[in-house]
Amino acid sequence: MVELVAGLIDVFADVPLSGNPLAVVQDADDLTDDQMRRIAREFNQAETTFLMRSTRADWKLRSFTASGAEVFGAGHNALGAWLWLGENGDLGSLTAARTFQQEIGRDVLPIELESVGGRIHGRMRQMPLSLSDPLDDVAPLADALGLDPRDILPDPPARPADTGATHLMVRVLNADSVDRARPTADKLLAVLEETPAEGCYIYALDADAPDTAYARFFNPSVGLWEDAATGTAAGPLAAYLAATGNLTNAELVIEQGTKMGRRSILRIRLAPVPELSGAGVVVVKGMIRL
Repeated sequence: MVELVAGLIDVFADVPLSGNPLAVVQDADDLTDDQMRRIAREFNQAETTFLMRSTRADWKLRSFTASGAEVFGAGHNALGAWLWLGENGDLGSLTAARTFQQEIGRDVLPIELESVGGRIHGRMRQMPLSLSDPLDDVAPLADALGLDPRDILPDPPARPADTGATHLMVRVLNADSVDRARPTADKLLAVLEETPAEGCYIYALDADAPDTAYARFFNPSVGLWEDAATGTAAGPLAAYLAATGNLTNAELVIEQGTKMGRRSILRIRLAPVPELSGAGVVVVKGMIRL
């Protein structure tokens, strides 16, 4: 029998049972892909991240959704895993900020961790922004989201953006439009399949609160219906808004997950590539036996 340390951490959370939960499994080097997919199904979270040795970085991370799809990019799946290691004391002293390297798919990316007020905070750099062609016709997208085409604003246009994972950025009229969205899975999949995008990030900006956004994320491509906090979408959103003149400074604060009852706050700083920051709360720690 194999025993591995595993548990749950609420990412982008200040208190337990908020933010976006992530399952973490340590010392997963000897697990097969099939075992990792089955463990992810067992945890039944948006994502489960497996920590492994790396010849290119301090740690190698692999993440799977509950449906068994492997996902990449430096989002809550990566930040949560490092916060888990830091909170459990596996990274040594973090009283001063320290930078580590993480292998995620083909990329090696830095993450900075520091203990502030007794809690571990992480800042994680993503890849430079890459944009694909905007959607020519938003009517099918509006129909897929259960919205009126007039809910989708043209500035900036609905467009796939990528800083490690490609998602469709869709600006809508206001927070009410975000909350009224009722996507139809097969229709949204049909729209996404015509683009390089994996998921759909709908968001609203508030003229009275510049440099903030209110968002929801849908990713039927990997069996993830709605996600409470999506770092791999927050990063490209900030970079896209800056590139189109819709961000007044180099920082963006995004509220996500509220409609799900899992309010999360994601903070992005452009330096000049997106840097995602946040903290988390370990809520479960134990052993998984195979």
